[in-house]
Amino acid sequence: MTTLQIGLLFGFSTCVVLFSGMPIAFALGAVATVFMFFFMPHASLDTIAQNVYEEMASITLLTIPLFILKGAAIGKSKAGRDLYSALHIWLNKIPGGLGIAVTLACGLFAAMAGSSAATCSAIGSSAIPEMRERGYSAGLSAGLVAAGGTLGILLPPSVTLILYAVAAEQSLGRLFLAGIVPGLVLVVLFAGYGIFKFNLEHKQAQKLADHGGERARILQVDHYTLRQKFEAIPRVLPFLILLLGVMCALYGGFATPSETAGLGAVLALILIAMVYGAWRLSDLKPIFTSTLSEATMLMMIIGMSLLYSYVMSYLHISQSAAEWIVGLHLSKWVLFLAIAVLVVVLGFFLPPVSIILMTAPIILPPLRAEGFDLIWFGVVMSVIMEMGLIHPPVGLNIFVINKIAPDISLSEVVWGTLPFVFLIMAAVFILCALPELVTFLPDYFFGPAAVR
Repeated sequence: MTTLQIGLLFGFSTCVVLFSGMPIAFALGAVATVFMFFFMPHASLDTIAQNVYEEMASITLLTIPLFILKGAAIGKSKAGRDLYSALHIWLNKIPGGLGIAVTLACGLFAAMAGSSAATCSAIGSSAIPEMRERGYSAGLSAGLVAAGGTLGILLPPSVTLILYAVAAEQSLGRLFLAGIVPGLVLVVLFAGYGIFKFNLEHKQAQKLADHGGERARILQVDHYTLRQKFEAIPRVLPFLILLLGVMCALYGGFATPSETAGLGAVLALILIAMVYGAWRLSDLKPIFTSTLSEATMLMMIIGMSLLYSYVMSYLHISQSAAEWIVGLHLSKWVLFLAIAVLVVVLGFFLPPVSIILMTAPIILPPLRAEGFDLIWFGVVMSVIMEMGLIHPPVGLNIFVINKIAPDISLSEVVWGTLPFVFLIMAAVFILCALPELVTFLPDYFFGPAAVR
């Protein structure tokens, strides 16, 4: 069989197995194993475990379970609730301040925990009832939290950026820094939309209030004394110091990414023990159980995805596909648009982890040939993949919101998140027009990259 025929059969088989409902890790591993049996020397089957181990033997990947432990420690505590409460107390007098507080809380918590699902769960469980109580629509309440949760795959410590650093052989420190400003851009866009939508709902509530309607409670404004405002800070401050400390250790050159991840995990456990008294075995068991479950699942997906990519490379599928794309002689931005559409389509069915590891061997060579900055592209790709977290059918954050707020129907959650999908698209256009928003911080701290 020709390489083209093998490639088409490989892609078709992957789609069939994935749509069969088989877990992603086993689906990719099964396809890779079958093609190894039929199209590679039979001796290669004896080296599957060795190949997976060698592909995963990266010190960068060591950071993943450690950052997951750090995120689980913070996510399983009451830190999310306290962070949201503190921001709400300080911002409650601003029109739309509740939405701003939710967005900022999601951004800060995502930067501390590094998990989209944990951010949605921790912030949403407190924020959604508060917003509903004050008359915010179900869609807006769900949309703000779901969209805010997507920041977990962009703001450091992002597992998505860690995997991209491995796949693209780029500096993890640069990628982490490059994700900060785009994350802030998204926070501003989400908060701005929250204010805009709040004003529309406020006007509707005012009309209903004139007739004694129930939605009049959106006009309620809580009042907090200066003492209450300052009393809300102490429980949040240690975690913010942890966030800044971990960033300083990493970007200041005091520790490697793996050392920083380990330090962050240990300090997070110490903080929840000191602040919330979570030091007993019954308190720590859910944290370690969650870490073990999520890390094992993620590492299985990573291992099988890397095996899948290895088989593609051995059979020259990825190289031929990359050469074919280069041979089309597409203009620089047409190539980027085609790849962006591919990532969006894959986001309908696959999580970001699999998308990166499956597509990197194919899309990175053409991008490099066209002179794209791979640090910039990694961040923009992560922003694009954020849409996959809030649109069906996969839409992880949609189902998290539906679980923690069962009174909000799935259709309301989907319609509520739709405007944020367009906001993420707008952010992609902004980052394309102003690439310096991505590259400024890494270039400032590490100096201009030798190769763009």
